[in-house]
Amino acid sequence: MAQGAPIPPPLPTRHRSASRDRLGIMDSVVAYEGTREGYRCGYCHSAGGKASHGMWAHSLTVQDYQDLIDRGWRRSGKYIYKPIMNRTCCPQYTIRCRALHFQPSKSHKKVLKKMLKFLMKGEIPVVDSEVEPMDSHTKDTDGCSFFLKDEPGSCQAELKPLNPDHLEKVESGEGEITVKKADSEHIELSHEKVNANSGEPLESAKVSPAVPKPGKGADLSKPPCRKAKELRKEHKLQKTLQNQTQNPSLQTEAQVLLGQRSKAKSNQPKSIEEFIFASLPTEPVHQLEVRLVQSSPPSSLFKATFQESYQVYKRYQMVIHKDPPDKPTASQFTRFLCESPLEAENLPNGPDCGYGSFHQQYWFDGKIIAVGVIDILPKSVSSVYLYYDPDYSSLSLGVYSALREIAFTRQLHEKASDLCYYYMGFYIHSCPKMRYKGQYRPSDLLCPETYIWVPTEQCLPSLEHSKYCRFNQDLKAVDEGNVKELGQVRILHKRTAMRYSVYKRRRKGPSDEESVRQYATLVGQACAERMLLFRS
Repeated sequence: MAQGAPIPPPLPTRHRSASRDRLGIMDSVVAYEGTREGYRCGYCHSAGGKASHGMWAHSLTVQDYQDLIDRGWRRSGKYIYKPIMNRTCCPQYTIRCRALHFQPSKSHKKVLKKMLKFLMKGEIPVVDSEVEPMDSHTKDTDGCSFFLKDEPGSCQAELKPLNPDHLEKVESGEGEITVKKADSEHIELSHEKVNANSGEPLESAKVSPAVPKPGKGADLSKPPCRKAKELRKEHKLQKTLQNQTQNPSLQTEAQVLLGQRSKAKSNQPKSIEEFIFASLPTEPVHQLEVRLVQSSPPSSLFKATFQESYQVYKRYQMVIHKDPPDKPTASQFTRFLCESPLEAENLPNGPDCGYGSFHQQYWFDGKIIAVGVIDILPKSVSSVYLYYDPDYSSLSLGVYSALREIAFTRQLHEKASDLCYYYMGFYIHSCPKMRYKGQYRPSDLLCPETYIWVPTEQCLPSLEHSKYCRFNQDLKAVDEGNVKELGQVRILHKRTAMRYSVYKRRRKGPSDEESVRQYATLVGQACAERMLLFRS
């Protein structure tokens, strides 16, 4: 174990309350670690600008985790952390896409069409520099949400969040766990054409930092660009209408143009499902299948494919993140991307696959080329991380997997009506390479003070003036979920569950009320009254 790494206390592996036993639902058990400040930021590269709260989750119900991420928390393995927004160098705002209303942008459609063309013909065009990268599916964990980079000698969970000295990596641009793939620097990859008859994987793409071009980027405050052809048609129509009073013969042409315009407006844009599930030829050049496997507790299918999945992850870390061969170990992979505190739950009104932690495996011609790590929660699909075979970088798998996950969210909604959001991790406006998440519209950002959701486009003007913002414009509004009765906080002490008011009377030694109050304030009254806070 690396020196200084936080060691989780020896808790019982599971704690079940009698009142919930009939439902087969475990209690959430957490150990609050306090505040960590002054560690390196992977976004702005400040040597000591990061600040966050953290706690170990030994078990979490999916409802408790849903409520936690709705208060700005995020998990990396079994470590749960919350940036201190007004003190950290690069404020990280929780962002969610309203999946049911999502419409793919022009660049999103290009990625989907590119995949279809590759599957049908085995050909792929040169990379489009306008296609924004979707973090490595750590999405926030690496550049893709949080790039996974650990310090040598790390052992506890070679994952940064587990070790204070490694937390920087979990949130560094490598540390969060968000979704979608690029490389630690949110790299845009270029690709080569593939021989349709070769059956060989795409050549490894050359990697070069994506330098933002003038006039390009996720500027959501501006209306979307219109095609020149559309503008020419409108100009012609206006000119014809102006002249028709002088020349009645032009009225027929004007009516035709108006009819064409009306018809075009009536045509609804294609949905992502129409692209993803488009019919392929009887014998396409390539086959792509997406399989959902439960990762915690590991299903038989997950165990059977563990080694193949791990090898893809190892190559990804070595090629994309330049990790040395001995760094991306199977132990690190397991702790970071396989182990999860979430309790698997199957409810009558829930999705057929149940709730919990899963891996979405992308099988290409019989082998795994990418894996999206996701959590399925009562109201959302939360993207955790994505890794892929670098030989297929040219397929823009980061963006493609994000679109597939949005489509998957919509699919789950058909059975679980409350499940309608796609969480992408953190939006970091002060870091230009992380603004691309705002292109998955419509989306909302979480107010860091009152924990209400505000449409992203309404937040952007404020973020242009200050990197830390309170999005709720009602200055009298407060955090409605804040702790009101500290005595009602649930405590786990000597293997016994009790309220804090009882624990406080029994406790011997210095008071820990300040620490308990900070914890309860951060998780909110609802979670504080349901989850068990471990006290030694």
